Amino acid sequence: MTRIFRAAGVAAACAALSATATIAAPSAPAPNQPSQGLFASLFTSAVALFEGTPAQAPAAAEAPAPAPTLTELVSKFETDIASDPEQDCLASAVYFESRGEPIEGQLAVANVVLNRASSGRYPPDLCGTITQHAQFSFVRHGHIPMADRASEAWRKAVAIAHIAEDKLAQAEVPASVLWYHATYVAPSWGKKLTRETQIGLHIFYS
Repeated sequence: MTRIFRAAGVAAACAALSATATIAAPSAPAPNQPSQGLFASLFTSAVALFEGTPAQAPAAAEAPAPAPTLTELVSKFETDIASDPEQDCLASAVYFESRGEPIEGQLAVANVVLNRASSGRYPPDLCGTITQHAQFSFVRHGHIPMADRASEAWRKAVAIAHIAEDKLAQAEVPASVLWYHATYVAPSWGKKLTRETQIGLHIFYS
């Protein structure tokens, strides 16, 4: 097919060059120069014009960089200072509830707190959700105890809170999940809920 189009192009170029020669050249060939030489030259020029390497296909677009893993995000955002009181409360919940868990389990705990705050069934702010009476066992008389803020566990908890709040990683549990408990306890309310998944030592329910 490429040869057909190239041949057609050569023919068109020859016709155009020939027409130009008819207008610009003398009506009779010059002495000692046969007329065939002109058309041979025109044909050679046309071939040279249309021959050559085929046009290269455009380079394929580069594939987008893969999304960072949760481990990479935690390493990026580790810090000992939360950005605001709400993030501090969320980091405290992650720290006290799941600091011994894998980071996926810590993110799931943060997701549950965020799910509760947006569900309409709990206070709309994170600190209010966490300190609500009889909801989180680490809370003492409505107050969150002080975490060891020099520890690596706290730095990771702050990173997890940041990642969860800004939705930088896919949630580990769906928005319907509002409850969880450790595997070594069996609260009666768990039988009334739908078990969704287990991550580390926590079972999550909706």
